Amino acid sequence: MPVEMGMWRIDGDTPKRLVAATLPSEATLEQYLERDPSLLGERLLVIGRQVHTPHGKFIDLLAMDGEGNLHVLELKRDKTPRDVVAQVLDYGSWVSTLDRDSIIDIANDHLGDVEFEAAFEEVFGTSAPDELNAALQLTIVATDLDSSSERIVTYLRAFGVPVNAVFFSYLEDDGRRYLARTWLAREDESETGGTAYAKSKKGKRAEWNGRDWFVSFGAYTGGRVWEDGRKYGFVSAGGGAWYSRTLRDLPEGARVNVCIPQQGYVAIGEVTGPAQRFDCAQVSVDGHTVRLVDQPLVGTYEHGADGVAETDDMAEWVVPVRWHTTVPAEQAYWEKGMFANQNSACKLRQEFTLERLAQHFGMGEVEAE
Repeated sequence: MPVEMGMWRIDGDTPKRLVAATLPSEATLEQYLERDPSLLGERLLVIGRQVHTPHGKFIDLLAMDGEGNLHVLELKRDKTPRDVVAQVLDYGSWVSTLDRDSIIDIANDHLGDVEFEAAFEEVFGTSAPDELNAALQLTIVATDLDSSSERIVTYLRAFGVPVNAVFFSYLEDDGRRYLARTWLAREDESETGGTAYAKSKKGKRAEWNGRDWFVSFGAYTGGRVWEDGRKYGFVSAGGGAWYSRTLRDLPEGARVNVCIPQQGYVAIGEVTGPAQRFDCAQVSVDGHTVRLVDQPLVGTYEHGADGVAETDDMAEWVVPVRWHTTVPAEQAYWEKGMFANQNSACKLRQEFTLERLAQHFGMGEVEAE
């Protein structure tokens, strides 16, 4: 039977049913879902809206869960039951063929200034799996659901097709607006009693090898310059606690894979000592330990006003590194799908990036176990 959603407010001992209203448009619901896909009951990262397919159609929303599985979200709008189900199945047949690079291209086009890897970690608190799109979920999103649609979706689920329908009711009460949600079928079970297809596969996520770290060298005009770090053996970050805190946690002996944002990887090296403020930092030059501040640096590493002492939070922090290999910024290495992060430093566990860096920089086998 068709899904019906009811909601009541309790005034004393008397229930009062809330009045069902009509959304201005289902496009409004699409906007709500893009802003907060957790409305569907699961943490998701929206990686595309109105995604153009090779068949001249547009997927309303394309999202990804924490395992790297893709979710096709198609609004029913004014489509007939046969049309909406056929359309979501057609989209699924195309999305299931997307490889990692294609998915990242779609995501980066949608996310704008934020790289896919950084957006994924911000939402899920971990790096993206090496294997994306291991499983797929197709979801019809509707503000009303007819019995025909229900029968078709239920029939397909009985054969293991990863399709479901979610129904949203829009209600109003004394000037307040509410969205209520219900699923046609339980999200964790198929009609045959098994686990839903989208939940049955996990993306391949490597264990951290205990050694490799990602370091962002945020070079910028009039400030930090990569040639200084390359020449004098250091990485640095500052201008606020958020920028320096992760860099200051780098342990001695860590292998750092250094990336210049928006350019690519430029070096691999080993941390040789603890982080120090720039005004106290020491580096090795021709076998001698010298103060970094006394060297003829190209860049500027002060963040406070002239004549005003910097706090530890605001100061530039320097970590000494013995380089295994480096290249100038203009020779930075980057491939689609490589790891990037907004933090100044974090553990690097993505096998794809480690393998590509080892091959490109001639570092031999990288321990990824």
